[in-house]
Amino acid sequence: MEITEHIDALHREGVLLADAAARTDLAAPVPTCPDWQLRDLVLHTGRVHRWATAYVRHGHRAPLDADGERAAWGPEPSDTTLVDWFRAGHSTLVEALAAAPADLECWSFLPAPTPQAFWARRQAHETAVHRFDADAAAGAEGPRVATGLALDGIDELLRGFMSRGRARVRSERPRTVLVRATDAAPGDGPGDWLLTISQEPLAVARRDSAADEAAGPVDLTLDGPARDLYLLLWNRLPAEQAGQVELTGDRALLDLWRETAVVRWS
Repeated sequence: MEITEHIDALHREGVLLADAAARTDLAAPVPTCPDWQLRDLVLHTGRVHRWATAYVRHGHRAPLDADGERAAWGPEPSDTTLVDWFRAGHSTLVEALAAAPADLECWSFLPAPTPQAFWARRQAHETAVHRFDADAAAGAEGPRVATGLALDGIDELLRGFMSRGRARVRSERPRTVLVRATDAAPGDGPGDWLLTISQEPLAVARRDSAADEAAGPVDLTLDGPARDLYLLLWNRLPAEQAGQVELTGDRALLDLWRETAVVRWS
């Protein structure tokens, strides 16, 4: 995806998240984040937006410390101002990313062509996943994310977050999982990821469907639409609710994923 596409997705998903929050009691539980009420979700996402804006606007070359983060967040809003506070921070982030120069230099924490590309992509998916959480709290499914965005989010999760040394996805003996998006169009790029889970950081290989037959058997295959795989792998969609995802092989590997695939801010 291009930077402009990520910024457009960030804008769209943030508006949908705010709209869901505006029509829902802020004390509503968030089924996909069991420890949170909706107010916690909106506050968290709004803080992440302000945190990201600080890097993009001010070019910080190192991670903000606790005081720097609090300064970026600003005063905590009340329930009556929370949604408007969220909208303002979200709009500021979109504007900052759109105005950022191509040669922006600032801190980032996943591989990307440029810091601007990193922050646009990261915040698009941060917001899209939490928009799904807000819809869950509101009790109504919102618009489906585009296939291209879902594929991109799967790739960021697998080849970015879960391949880092600090990630906890590990197995005593090597196990393999094939993730295969059934609706990936030729222009979307390869829709398959072969994961090797071992005692080392997760190894991820991209490949196309034509190579599957010659690659040999895997321990678990996940076949389904990109949007459902996106939510399943981000631990937002229980397997029993992922009706369009076909699981073939050792389902215990999906349990391992749910227990260990945890994403933190940075």
